[in-house]
Amino acid sequence: MVSTAATVTLPHGGGHGPDDPLAEIAALDRYFNSIYDGPSESPPWRSALHLLLDTLQAKHVTLILRPPTSESEGVMVNTDTVAADATESYKTRFFALDPFVGIPENEVLTPLDLVGERWTQTALYREYLRPLDVEHLVGADIHTADGIECRFRVARARDMPAFSASDKALCRLLLPHLRRSIQLHARLDGLECERQLFAGVVESMQLGVLSYARDGTLIESNEEARRILDARDGIRLSGSMLCFERRSEGREFRRMLRDALADAPPSTPALVDAMSVARPSGRSPLGLVVRRIQAAPWPYTQRRPAGVVYLRDPEGTAPRVSLDVVQRLFGLTRMEAGLALALADGLSLEEAAEHLGIRKNTARTYLRFIFCKTGVTRQTLLIRKLLNSVVSIA
Repeated sequence: MVSTAATVTLPHGGGHGPDDPLAEIAALDRYFNSIYDGPSESPPWRSALHLLLDTLQAKHVTLILRPPTSESEGVMVNTDTVAADATESYKTRFFALDPFVGIPENEVLTPLDLVGERWTQTALYREYLRPLDVEHLVGADIHTADGIECRFRVARARDMPAFSASDKALCRLLLPHLRRSIQLHARLDGLECERQLFAGVVESMQLGVLSYARDGTLIESNEEARRILDARDGIRLSGSMLCFERRSEGREFRRMLRDALADAPPSTPALVDAMSVARPSGRSPLGLVVRRIQAAPWPYTQRRPAGVVYLRDPEGTAPRVSLDVVQRLFGLTRMEAGLALALADGLSLEEAAEHLGIRKNTARTYLRFIFCKTGVTRQTLLIRKLLNSVVSIA
């Protein structure tokens, strides 16, 4: 393999000769696989960093995903050859003294290339690197259009030779792939953040959710769905299928799910169907909704959700609502917020007063204050306003 700067010498094995192109391809394949597998590892890029550690006979390999600042300690991924206290020391102090920054895009340089002979006189070198037995460094900075700023650094001990042109060429060859992998990791991290955010909102709304693949396989269920199904009160889960106490309900559900999972063009409107589920315990029926998930224009996996089942227990535990949120949202005092929430939980004014340890007439006075602050004139309107506000998801 030839770089614009130097010939890249790759280590190979498996009985191939040193000039065997298949061995060269196999060696590159190991690097690329480890880099693109990096976003799914924990910590990320662990395999790639250790592969480079061995190949370059390095003491440490570090990927600074977010550089430290005076406000943040940053995010660093190291080979486990780096002592924890050394990493902490860099994050809290020496990052501010590091002149080995600002490497031009697509360049792989040493500190001597970047700052010249004064490198060995810097505080970072004298007070941080030399005590760690680090003499030679090579690195690159990675910047993307969406604001990602990362630093890639490789260190060698004092008894090792300086990094060669071939070492730099190998890093330069891998740099574009590392950049793409970092961008992929950032995108996946953003999607996971969104998933957790929306999952938290769904849980706070006491909504059970089960997602199904095109072939009817259950992909995932949330905590509320498992709570409802574990009660085995009219409905339970057997493998991937919901089983019902009443056969007629089971037949109706299977029809609904079959229709939702049927092949349909991406532009087909989402199908929504609903039914109630009787409970032998005598409790209020469960609500069940089946909804088709719009097909992707380029489907490539059978594990993509094609349909979702929502379950709602009308007698489920009411979501915990913060008094502080109600106070801030409507400008109420703590006692007024407590009374409003007690009424929203279904208590009468007399029951709410007893629950709060106040007289009924006092509760009436607080209720008038609440009406004034919320702009409603009836208790039913107050409850509706509370339930339709954001307090249930805060």
